[in-house]
Amino acid sequence: MRSGTSTGAQVAEANYAKSDADFASKLEGALQELSETKYWFDLLIEVGTVKPTELKALVAELEELTAIIATVVGKKRRAKIVAKV
Repeated sequence: MRSGTSTGAQVAEANYAKSDADFASKLEGALQELSETKYWFDLLIEVGTVKPTELKALVAELEELTAIIATVVGKKRRAKIVAKV
């Protein structure tokens, strides 16, 4: 539960970042939490606590959030590199 809810907190915190690097860092923290949540989902499925179909929608949302946040972080990091050139 913590890793799943921490993602939202990390994103909310990123909205008040002190710099672009801080913003990217907080979003990278959100990506780490999403990765941990995926681990727990996989473990729940593996040990038979839940069926894969029961988590299908949540896994799809997790993957969508991961893709969105990774894209934002990547663009922010690339913009910083371009600005230095």
